[in-house]
Amino acid sequence: MISPTIKLYDEDAYTTSFEAVVVKSDVITEGDHKGARKLLLDRTAFFPEEGGQEADFGTINGAQVLDVQIEKSEEGELIFHTVGADIEAGESVHGVVDWEHRFDQMQQHSGEHIFSGTVHNKYGYDNVGFHLSRQVVTMDFNGPLDDEQVLEIERKVNEVIVRNLDIEISWPSKDELDKLQYRSKKELEGDVRIVTIPGVDVCACCAPHVRKTGEIGFLKVLGRQNYKGGVRIFIECGLRALKTLGREHTLIQDLAGSLTTSIENVPVQVCKLKDELYEVKGSLQKAKAELLSYKLKEIPKDQKNVTVFVQDMDNKSIQNAINDLTVSHAGFCSFFVLTENGYRFVSGIADGDARKVAAALKQRFGAKGGGSDKMVQGSMPYAPEDEIRKIIDEIED
Repeated sequence: MISPTIKLYDEDAYTTSFEAVVVKSDVITEGDHKGARKLLLDRTAFFPEEGGQEADFGTINGAQVLDVQIEKSEEGELIFHTVGADIEAGESVHGVVDWEHRFDQMQQHSGEHIFSGTVHNKYGYDNVGFHLSRQVVTMDFNGPLDDEQVLEIERKVNEVIVRNLDIEISWPSKDELDKLQYRSKKELEGDVRIVTIPGVDVCACCAPHVRKTGEIGFLKVLGRQNYKGGVRIFIECGLRALKTLGREHTLIQDLAGSLTTSIENVPVQVCKLKDELYEVKGSLQKAKAELLSYKLKEIPKDQKNVTVFVQDMDNKSIQNAINDLTVSHAGFCSFFVLTENGYRFVSGIADGDARKVAAALKQRFGAKGGGSDKMVQGSMPYAPEDEIRKIIDEIED
């Protein structure tokens, strides 16, 4: 009979090296890790993927641990390790947990508990979703929080961190648990592991945590978005947050240097540049429209169809030009603007059906678009100008 895996990380989250015996070893026959071994150890310091947190990294007998998963069975919880090495059942093995990754996860998860506990205490909201990986830390709450409220919570969390409170791990009896007020995302059976930060949070949790809040370093909120009637918060803690803020500070410093201003003045300078760019674009569009107006006046009045090709022009200017052209030209008046993937086009007619142009371009070139009998617009792949003009000239009114 197989016994449940002994979880060394429950006994001491700071354990990174251990000895174990392989209880079971199976070759994986399918999936991403096909050909690798799935090892069941009698004990492990590797935390599996569980509770919204990714698994630990590290090695077993020098071989990289590719994945760690927990499975529930009649015997209890079994933890399986995927490794790319031929390790057989009965062998004694030496495991080493990647401490840099483990401690990062501990900082993030402990910080999340303080944040979630603070939100619950102040607003009564529950944490209904949590995700922790190398790339991101998110918390989902079942109630709204605005930016000002989030900043206030961030401040309170960091006050807790600097107080360097103990983070306590306990396994209450069933009677004790029934009387205990604690946070949990689901109904729990069997032994329940409780993580307590005195005066701040009491929560059921399976993951490793730091011993004291001061080890978290600090917590920084990186983003907030409305999510499923509540809010999703993005955070980072400790060394991870320090790296992010350092990287962003360097970017802002470089931007300030390129703008020849101080960091504090960057937003003002950026807004000023945006306004100047808007004015320049407006002047440029106006100049283009005037230049186009001169060119259009050179088109003979008795020319039925007018097909114009331009490099860059906004739809409003094009529609205005087409309205002017259809006053003096009886046929289809069309503009084709060159794009990365071909053309975008607008075509109109005073007395007729502009949809015939869209249909002809679709049949010949696979164009997409539509509109009314007076004006259509769409896009199409690149084609020679003479060929496009020919297709339009052959359309019968």
